[in-house]
Amino acid sequence: MEFSYDLVVVGAGTAGIPCAAEAALAGAKVLLVEKDHQIGGTLHISGGHMAAAGTRRQAERGIADSVDAHLADIRRISAGTAREDLVRIVAENAAETVDWLDDRDFRFASETPRIVYGHEPYTTARTYYGADEAMSILEVFERLLDEAITTGRLDLWKNSPVIGLIPRNGGVGGVSVLRGDQDVEVHAREVVLATGGFAADPDLFLELEGAPLVSAAHPTSTGDGIHLARELGAAVAGTGSFLPSFGGLPHPTSPGKANWSDRQLLIAAERPPVEIYVDKHGRRWVAEDEPSIDDKERALTRIDDMTFWTVFDDAMVESTRSGRPLVVGWTPEDLRARADHRTGVHSAGTLEELAAKAGIDPAGLTATAARYNEAVASGVDPDFGRAHLPLPLLQPPFYAIRNHAISLVTFAGIDIDSDFRVRRTDGSPLPNLYAIGEVIGAAATCGQSFCSGMLVTPAITFGRLLGRRLAAEDRRDRPARS
Repeated sequence: MEFSYDLVVVGAGTAGIPCAAEAALAGAKVLLVEKDHQIGGTLHISGGHMAAAGTRRQAERGIADSVDAHLADIRRISAGTAREDLVRIVAENAAETVDWLDDRDFRFASETPRIVYGHEPYTTARTYYGADEAMSILEVFERLLDEAITTGRLDLWKNSPVIGLIPRNGGVGGVSVLRGDQDVEVHAREVVLATGGFAADPDLFLELEGAPLVSAAHPTSTGDGIHLARELGAAVAGTGSFLPSFGGLPHPTSPGKANWSDRQLLIAAERPPVEIYVDKHGRRWVAEDEPSIDDKERALTRIDDMTFWTVFDDAMVESTRSGRPLVVGWTPEDLRARADHRTGVHSAGTLEELAAKAGIDPAGLTATAARYNEAVASGVDPDFGRAHLPLPLLQPPFYAIRNHAISLVTFAGIDIDSDFRVRRTDGSPLPNLYAIGEVIGAAATCGQSFCSGMLVTPAITFGRLLGRRLAAEDRRDRPARS
C-alpha cells in the first residue's frame, strides 16, 4: 500500500504539531505520523517553559527587554557553547511565537513572565508557561490540529511508528510506516523528523551521552529519529555536552528511572538547606547552599555513579514545618511515615545504622557528620564554604534520601544547518530531510547548560518557521510538477 504527500512530519509533539499544521494551513498536503496512541509527546510531562524578549505580555507589565539582551543571557548561561546561528533564529522569532500563542487563547500562568531560578536565571523576566504547564500548550495545539485537519490537507496517523526512511536520489523520498499490521510506504517531497530525544533508551544514552541513564523522560523518547537518520549517514552533534538535572528520587517500582513528581527541593533559592549531601563514601562534595544550580549539577557529574544522599536528623525535619518541605508535597509526618517504606528513603536510630541501610560507608558518614557539627558550632565551613549552617546533625532518628543525576532531556542529536536540513558526517545536507525539536539535541540551543525556555521555544518556533517555508516552496514548485 502506498500514499503520497507533499510533506511527512514524523512525531506529533512540541515541534511536529506546529510544523505540520502550519504547512497544511499554508496549502501543503501533509501527513503527521505518531507512534504513540496520543499526541503531545513530552508536553505530557514538561513544565512547558518558553522564553521570549519583546512580547506584548512584557510590554503590558512594563518589562523592558530586547533580542540582544536575550542573546546576551543565553551566551552567559551557556558560556558560549550553544549554536549561535540557531539561538539567534530563536531569539529573533520567539516574541512572535509567544504572541501567536496569546492570540490563540493560550492560558498563561498569571505570574508570567518571570525570572525562573530552577537553573541559572536570566537577568530579565522573560520566561512563560501555562496555567497547566505544558498541557496548556497542548490545548492550543489540539485546536490548531483540528483547524488544519478541517482543511482536508492534513492527515494524522496515530499508533503508526515510522520504521524506515525511503532513499531517493541521494536523499529522502518518504517513509515506511507500520500501520496496523501492514508496512505502508508514504512518498513525500520532504520529510521532517520531530521525534524527540532518547532519555528512555539506556543503550543509546550511554553511547551518545557517555553516562548511565536514570530517566524521568517520557517513555516514547527512544531516539527513533536519530536511528532513522543515521542509517542514511546523518551526523550526530552535541556529544560531550551532557549535563544532568540535579537530583531525583529513585522510582518506587522501576529501576533506572526517577520519580520527578516527588523530588527533593535542592535549589538553595527555593529552600535554604538544613541537610548535608554525601556520596557513597559518606563524604560531602559540594556546598549545599551553593546558589548556582549549574555549578551543583557539574559537581554532581564528578562523583561516583552520579548518586548522592541527603542526610538529616529529626530536628531538621521539624524545622521545615513552617517553610518549604524537604520533598515536594511531603509534610514532616509524610516523610517520617515513608522512611523505610518508600524506595530510597531510610531512617535509623544511629548514623552507623543509617549508613548501612542506605548503602553509605558508615565510617565515612560518621566522620563527615562530626566535622560538619564542628562547622555549625564555629559558624565556619572550612571544606566547602557553606554559609547557611542552621542546625547540627545530632537528634535521632536520622534520615537519608537517595538522589540521582537524572535525565529529562538529551543533549546530543541530529546535526542540522541553519535551514534545519539534516547534515551528513561530511557536513553536506541530506536532500529533503529536516529535523527540529529535541531530536537535534538540547546542546544546539542550550549548549552545555539548562537555559530557561530554550527547548520548548525553539521546538515551536522552528516547527512553525519550517512548516510555512516548506509549504511556500511547494507552492512555488507545484506548476513545474503538474
